[in-house]
Amino acid sequence: MNIDFSKNTDGLIPAIIQDSETKTVLMLGFMNAEAYQKTIDTKKVTFYSRTKQRLWTKGEESGNFLNLIDIKNDCDNDTLLIQVRPEGPTCHKGTDTCWNGENKADYGFISDLENTIQLRRENADSEKSYVASLFKLGMNKIAQKVGEEAIEVVIEAKDDNDDLFLEESADLLFHYLILLQAKGFKLNDVIEVLKSRQKKN
Repeated sequence: MNIDFSKNTDGLIPAIIQDSETKTVLMLGFMNAEAYQKTIDTKKVTFYSRTKQRLWTKGEESGNFLNLIDIKNDCDNDTLLIQVRPEGPTCHKGTDTCWNGENKADYGFISDLENTIQLRRENADSEKSYVASLFKLGMNKIAQKVGEEAIEVVIEAKDDNDDLFLEESADLLFHYLILLQAKGFKLNDVIEVLKSRQKKN
């Protein structure tokens, strides 16, 4: 890997730290060539501390190491993206990230939709909110709706109308997310099961 440590006069380049599974950005540190090489050799992310003026392996005092998974260099060869498996919180203040965020999987729009479903369940008027009304009707009704939508997806899959197939697929996914929450789960719980199967195979 061709890394340009000479671009800055202090020999340091930024190293962005990202959780390899959740893709959450955990922190930003700086590396010189020696810190980079120690990271490669030990598989524990090591920085050059501008405060301590020495190499500093994250977790050397706290035990909250950043276990190296992968390193990528950017297009200018002067910024690293380092994917890790963190042990414990990353920030010295005890939070998951240095931006006070949670290190959890985020599936973009799907995660937003799950949050909306949860808010509707907890706060919405069942006479005004379709989601709230389903939760009020109970598990049997929610499960029935998932079954109905699944059948409609199968029917549309056999036809040639792609728009209808996608519409019914969206309905199925939406109602399945509701069913998951009715059972006390979210999509990430299902994904963890899939991951465990992948490791076995």
